[in-house]
This record gives sequence, structure tokens and C-alpha cells, in this order.
Amino acid sequence: MKRLSLVLTGNAIPGIASAILAVFVLMAILAPLLSPHDPNAQDLMLRLKPPAWLQNHANGYFLGTDNLGRDVLSRLFYGSRISILVGVCAVIVSGVLGTLIGLLSGFYQFLDHLAMRIADIQLAFPTILLALVIVAVVGGGMHNLIIVLGITGWVPYARVIRSEVLSIRGSDFVVAARTIGARDNRILFRHILPNIIAPVITIATFQVASAIIAESSLSFLGLGIPANIPSWGSMLSQGQLYISSACWITVTPGISLMLVVLAINLLGDKVRDYLDPKTRKE
Repeated sequence: MKRLSLVLTGNAIPGIASAILAVFVLMAILAPLLSPHDPNAQDLMLRLKPPAWLQNHANGYFLGTDNLGRDVLSRLFYGSRISILVGVCAVIVSGVLGTLIGLLSGFYQFLDHLAMRIADIQLAFPTILLALVIVAVVGGGMHNLIIVLGITGWVPYARVIRSEVLSIRGSDFVVAARTIGARDNRILFRHILPNIIAPVITIATFQVASAIIAESSLSFLGLGIPANIPSWGSMLSQGQLYISSACWITVTPGISLMLVVLAINLLGDKVRDYLDPKTRKE
């Protein structure tokens, strides 16, 4: 862990990415304390007020207001909660599901063909399109969105873990464990899983960014988080009609989304380089 922390902070790019991600995580955690206004409080007398550095701004609204007079800064803080929480929880669901399927598929040959054919069928559909169809059927909401994104994101884990299990299930330590009478579940979770956890961490890092984008896309289309709950996707959707006259409504969540996804991807690159012995530099 000490070496990994040095990798994440040892040069400028991962250091900056870590700082950016830390800022947004703190924004999400401390949203009730940092927000100057109620994110859902409406005041039509203050609608479409520009940010504080422009003329005709309203006092106390640093990033301006939206078309209903709601504080953009407060909605940005609360929106970070939704995007980050959905992204992390969806990755936990897909990671656990995909890892379990990959372990069983690689260890038991009679499950291999069935699991991989299901994975091939799912890969035939674009992930966002599949998520869009499922959400349209089961409905939106944060819990449904987490489950849907988790179910649609298990394939990369399963395929990678399966190939790793196939490569090491005949190793000496697995044969030795079986010789002394270890059961299959002990061999899978005590001997094989710890040796293949590195690719799971790498995939999960990149999948968080993908899940955040997917949540924002579905919320932008009105099929994700309900409109009464602030999220970056719904902010982009609500501000698209005012892009020429009140661009701050969409620019602030758009830039926030870009920075978070970019920071996660940059950190994911460094984590991958660290965990890959072929590219690791001692």
C-alpha cells in the first residue's frame, strides 16, 4: 500500500488527478455543509441570474441560478453525491457479480460455455442501449439505476477473471490444496482469488468512470435519477434549452463531469501500470 500511494502521488499527473478527485469526493460528502442554499428551493424572481463575476448577478449565488431560480452551486454539490455514489455502487455490484461468474466459469468447465455465451449475447448490445432499455422497463430511481448498471457491467470482469483462472487452476499450489483435501470453495476464494485480484482492481477503476457517464446519460434522457433530485445529468438536460443565453447552467456540471472522469481514468492508468509486472518500474 505504501508503494501504491507513492505511485499515485509521485509525479504531477497522478498527483493532480488525485487532488481533483479528492475535491469532488469532499464536495459529495460535505454537500449539506458547503451548499449555501437548498438545491431545490425555487425563486422565479432570480431565474437565470449569471455567476458572480458577470454583470446583473444575484448576491449569494456564486455560480448563478437556473431557469427556476435554483442555486447552481448547491445543485452541483448535491449532484456530485448522486454521480459518485451511483458510479461506485454500480461497480461494486458488477465487480462482485462478474468476479463470481468468472471464477465459476474458469473453474468448472460445464459452466464455461453457458456463461461465455451469455456474455457474448450481452456484448452484442451497446451497454448504454441495454441499460436504457432495462431502465425504461423497470423504471428510474437511484436503486434501480445501480442495479441496472451493475448487471450490464459484469462482462469485462467475468471474461478477464475466467482467463486468469484457466491459466492458474493447474498450478502447483492449486494441486497441492486439492491433494490435502481442500474443498472447491476454499480453493477458489482462499487460493485462486487472491492471485487474480489485480485485474479486478484495474477494471473497477475504469468502470467507475464509465458508470458515472452512464448515470449522467440516463439522467440526461430523463430515465435515470428523478428530476426532483439534483444530478449532473439532469442539470445538463434542464439547461440545454438555455445554452445560448445561460450557459453556466450546463457548463458547470459538464466541466465537473469531465474532470471527475478524466481524473479517474488517469489514476486507473497508474494503477494498471503498477499492478502489471510487465510495465512496473522498480
